Amino acid sequence: MKILGILNITEDSFSDGGQFLAPEAALAQGRALLKDADILDIGAVSSNPDSKPVPPDVEIARLQSVVTPLKAEGAVISIDSFAPEVQRWALKQGIGCLNDIHGFAEPALYPELAAADVKLIVMHAVRAPATRDDIPPHEIFGRAVSFFEQRVAALTDAGIARERLILDPGMGFFVGSDPENSLTLLRRLPELKARFGLPLLVSVSRKSFLRKLTNRAPQEAGAASLAAELFAEANSADYIRTHAPGPLRDAIKVLKAIGNGR
Repeated sequence: MKILGILNITEDSFSDGGQFLAPEAALAQGRALLKDADILDIGAVSSNPDSKPVPPDVEIARLQSVVTPLKAEGAVISIDSFAPEVQRWALKQGIGCLNDIHGFAEPALYPELAAADVKLIVMHAVRAPATRDDIPPHEIFGRAVSFFEQRVAALTDAGIARERLILDPGMGFFVGSDPENSLTLLRRLPELKARFGLPLLVSVSRKSFLRKLTNRAPQEAGAASLAAELFAEANSADYIRTHAPGPLRDAIKVLKAIGNGR
């Protein structure tokens, strides 16, 4: 299992907006995360429904100030962006992954994706960040399966190698305001893995469903996040995307040590 550390270079991310907007702060946080993370997942646009739009040139400038020096230091980088202009820029930077919360919905980009060799994190969502549509929990797994069937077929038909795909079922408001939607997807991770035979990424860190269950603010949701992350790791997740890679790595190490003593 690989850990992705979350670096938000944004003004209005729900958990840490504005904290790492300055390049020096972003670099310091990136280096700190990489002490325990295998991959640094960098985003320069918030998915918060109330966030302000960010032009692609501004998004690229924010990313470049961090990606260039960290790449020179040997970091494995994932770029979290759904803007085709930004994704095209990212493909030229020698990154390891592209992470798209829209699940690569732009077919015009597919030839360039096919010609690259980066991993593609294909996220499922039942709504765009700016909308408030909802679906009942009993429908969520079927919706995720249908989405991945269609999107995986479209990507592979365009010449993108299947082994480059990583599936993210989505969590929190991306899959509905009812916490049960996210909990259902977590419980059924093994089914999703068996159905598609592809690596799974889970990103629950500080998400709304955990905060709703525990009545905690984002900065107080560490314990809830870690509990859900450990469940995901034990139930077929190949990648976990988190704000706190250190505690996650320590917790997995302890659980494995306990298990090895049986």
